[in-house]
Amino acid sequence: MRIDQLDVVLRARSQWEAMELGTALVRRHAAAIWKPWLLLTLPVFALLNLLGWWLDSFWLSSLILWWLKPAFERIPLYVISRGAFGAEPSTGQTLRAQWNWGWRGVGAYLGWRRLSPARSLLMPVDLLEGGDGAQRRARRRALGAASYGHASLLTWVCWHFEAMLQLAGVALVFMFVPVELLSESLRATWELIGTDTPAWAWIGFNLLAWLAMTLIGPFYSGAGFGLYLNRRTQLEAWDVEIAFRRLRERLAGLAPMLVLLLAVFTMPSLQARAQDSSEPASISSHGNHKDAVPEAAATATATTPQQLFGAAPADTNGFRQAAARAYEDPQLGAKRKVSRWVKKASDKIAEKKDESDKPDPGPILGAIAKAVALIGESILWILLGVLLVVLALTARWWLPWLRGSGRSSRVVQAPAIQEALQLPEVLPPDILGSARRLWREGKPRHALALLYRASVDVLVQRGNVVLPPGATEAQCLRASRKMPQEADRNLFARMVRTWQYAAYAGRLPSEDEFNALISELHLHYGWPA
Repeated sequence: MRIDQLDVVLRARSQWEAMELGTALVRRHAAAIWKPWLLLTLPVFALLNLLGWWLDSFWLSSLILWWLKPAFERIPLYVISRGAFGAEPSTGQTLRAQWNWGWRGVGAYLGWRRLSPARSLLMPVDLLEGGDGAQRRARRRALGAASYGHASLLTWVCWHFEAMLQLAGVALVFMFVPVELLSESLRATWELIGTDTPAWAWIGFNLLAWLAMTLIGPFYSGAGFGLYLNRRTQLEAWDVEIAFRRLRERLAGLAPMLVLLLAVFTMPSLQARAQDSSEPASISSHGNHKDAVPEAAATATATTPQQLFGAAPADTNGFRQAAARAYEDPQLGAKRKVSRWVKKASDKIAEKKDESDKPDPGPILGAIAKAVALIGESILWILLGVLLVVLALTARWWLPWLRGSGRSSRVVQAPAIQEALQLPEVLPPDILGSARRLWREGKPRHALALLYRASVDVLVQRGNVVLPPGATEAQCLRASRKMPQEADRNLFARMVRTWQYAAYAGRLPSEDEFNALISELHLHYGWPA
C-alpha cells in the first residue's frame, strides 16, 4: 500500500471525525459509487421480486435483498479504497471487479458474520488486506479493539435511518389523500394488510426498502472505511511515516547543494593540517638542533585536537558519578515482592484459630452477655408481635387500598352532558315539533342534537357530498362550502356553532334564541312547523 499517494490528510482523529471522513469520501466519489450500485442492484431487485411473485412470497424477496447487502457494499468499498489514493475507478472497472474482487471474506459476512454489528469496520480487513485466516483474525481483533463500540453504534443508527425512510415513503403516499377521505383510506389500508395483500403493494414495500438501502448503504460502508483508516493510522503511525517520506524527498533534492557546501567548508581545515605536518620536516633539516624533532612532534600531537575543535577534553568524572547512582537505583534490580490472596485451608481451622485468639471473658461476664442478648431478642420479638396485631386491626382500611379496590370519590357526570353526546340515528317525520317537545321536557341538548343531525342530512342532499362515517363538525363545515346558496351555508355554520357550544362548552341558547333558530330552519330548509 503506497500511503505516500493518499489523497486525504492523515492524522490521528477521534472516532466521530473518522466516520465523517468516510462519508466525505463517499460524497467526493458519489457518481463512481451510485452508478455501478444502481446497475448491479436494480436487476437483482427485479429478479428477486419476480421470484417472489412466482412463489407468492414477496416477503422472501425483501429478506434475500436485505441479506445480500454485504455483497453490494463491496462497490463503495472498492471505489473509495482506490479513490483515497487518487485513482478513482470508472463504472466499467467497478462492475468488472465485482466478479473476481473481494469474494475472499464475503462468504463469512453472508453467513455467520451477517449480523455482526461491526461489519463496516471489519470488512476492509478481509477485502483489502492479504494474509491467511489466522492473520486476518488477529488483524480484526487489533483494529476492532478500540472502535468496536463506535462501529456498532454506526450500524444501529444506519438501520434506524433506513427504517425511517421506509416509513416516510409510506406516509408520503397518504399525504396526497384528501383529509375527508383519510380515515377511510387508513382503514382500507389496514384491512388490506391484514387480509390478502396484493402484489403491487408488496412490490411497493420492497421498492421502498431498496431505495432506503441504496441511499444509506454507501454512507454506511464509507463511515466504516473511515474508522478503518483511522485505526491503521493510530496503530501504524502512517502520518509520521508520510512526514518522514516527504522530508526524505526534500533532502534528496538538496543533496548536490549539501555536498558542495561540505567541500567548501572542509578545504581550509585540510590546508591547515597539511601546513602543521610540514613544520617538523623543516626543523629536522637543521643539524644543530637534534632534540627539536621529538619535542615538536609531541607538541603537534598534543595540540591537534584543540586546533581542530577549539575545546579542551571533557571532564568525565560527573558522568561516572551519575552512572554509579543510576546503578544504585533499586528499580534496576531483579528482585521484587509480590503479594497474593491465598484461600485458607479449612473454615473449621479458621474458626478454631479465631476462637483461640479471642480472650476468655470469664464465667460471670459470659453469663451477663448471654442475658443481655436474650433480653434484646425478646424485645425484638415483642415489637414484631405488636406490629402484626396493629396491622390485623387496621386491615379493613389498608387492605382494600392495597388490592386497588378502595372506595374513591367518583365524579358522576351530569345526565344532561351524557345525553348531549348522543346523536339520533333515525330522524322523526316532524323534526321541528320533536325538537320543541324535547326542549319543553327539559332536554335541550337532545333537541339541539336532533336539529344538528337533520341539518347534516340537508347538507348531504343540497351539497351533493358523501361524508365518511363518524364525520366531525370540522369536516361537515368544510363540506358545507359546496352548498350552492350562501344563506344555507351561513345557517349550517350557525347550527354547528350552537351545537358545539351546547355539547362541549355547556352554553345553552335562551328560549328566544332557540325559537329564532327553529323559525330560520323552517324558512330555509322547508321543514314543516
